[in-house]
Amino acid sequence: MQRTIDREVSISGIGLHTGEQIEMTLKSAPENTGIVFIRKDMNKKVPAKLSYIFSSYREIALKKEDAEVHTVEHLLATLTSFSITNLFVELGGPEPPAMDGSGLSFVKLIEEAGVKNQGGKIKVISINRPIEIVENGRSISIYPYDGFKISYTVAFDHPVVQSQSIEIELSEEGFIKEIAPARTFGFLDEVSLLREKGLIKGGSLDNAVVVGHNEILNKEALRFPNEFVRHKVLDLIGDMSLLGTRLKGHIVANCSGHSMNIKLARRLDGMVKSREEGVLLEEKGGVIDIKDIIETLPHRYPFLFVDRILEIVPGKRIVGIKNVAINEQFFSGHFPGRPVMPGVLIIEAMAQTAGVLLLSEKKNKGKFVWLAGLDKVRFRKPVTPGDQIRFEITPIKVRSKVGIIGGKAYVDGELVAEAELLFSIE
Repeated sequence: MQRTIDREVSISGIGLHTGEQIEMTLKSAPENTGIVFIRKDMNKKVPAKLSYIFSSYREIALKKEDAEVHTVEHLLATLTSFSITNLFVELGGPEPPAMDGSGLSFVKLIEEAGVKNQGGKIKVISINRPIEIVENGRSISIYPYDGFKISYTVAFDHPVVQSQSIEIELSEEGFIKEIAPARTFGFLDEVSLLREKGLIKGGSLDNAVVVGHNEILNKEALRFPNEFVRHKVLDLIGDMSLLGTRLKGHIVANCSGHSMNIKLARRLDGMVKSREEGVLLEEKGGVIDIKDIIETLPHRYPFLFVDRILEIVPGKRIVGIKNVAINEQFFSGHFPGRPVMPGVLIIEAMAQTAGVLLLSEKKNKGKFVWLAGLDKVRFRKPVTPGDQIRFEITPIKVRSKVGIIGGKAYVDGELVAEAELLFSIE
């Protein structure tokens, strides 16, 4: 399903290529908006799409009319890793702040903002045959694969760097630990040339790793022995995000860079638009329906009381729905002639909704949650056939093995029940 952030957040710093002090604010956006940069100083919007790229030399720069946005790849890679599909990115200048030259500050910013699911479907490009681009001994290819994996190799004619490789299955956790901390880098011999081209005006040892003739010039040591190729993966993820879809495939890059990455992205985009054999565009997701709920919870008919999840922010909030039908088994005895949903089953449905929230966190995958206790239970109004119960659930205190969850149940906007639920997590 589509996702956006839960609350507005801001960050400021120096732009790597422009050298300007820039404030960036991230704001949630409605379904099907996509990622949109807003030049606040110009009051103009620039969508993060392939069609708006006007430079892929040492950066990705976007342009719509006279509004330009530079060096977007690190932020876009981070948004991709969190599966954020809709976002407004307000900028006080022409590029996001470079921070330390990695994606780490953007990861922390998204974690501060929180992420919430939306109801819309997402587009996924699946690769059905190898697709390859080769230029002057460099190459980038994508192969069929049930997931998203990147294998990357770089090779430099330099005594400090030489050859580095990495292969990684992309996930949110893997990105945060293995890719986001890798900083942008450059060679001392290139500095004058790049500045003559109007680039790296804000570059320094605080936001880039600089390779001298025989050593790394930064006081901070390399964060990984192969930090440079990891940063290339960061760039590649950001570049491919401009497709506006998720990718299912295995990318193999050999000394690729922004320009070749974008050529592959455009090749895939063209194949999709022309319906060329080898790629498949699918729509997946939306609200979490009963099939997804069954995959998450162990409950089955007639004791499954959650029909749909409308909203979920892992670790923070969930909203679920229970449609109360006249043919529910319990109405035959509760009560003949005056059917009322048993209060204990309202609490059970509330607990099942809370269970989906707890099991949606990666740390709880494969675990089992037990309802271990109840507190502050109150029933405010009866629930009868034809009602739709809306459960709004928020954690109060959750640790590794126990959790206290607050739940409220509404019908037509009126509170019908509330409780605090104690769970055991095994």
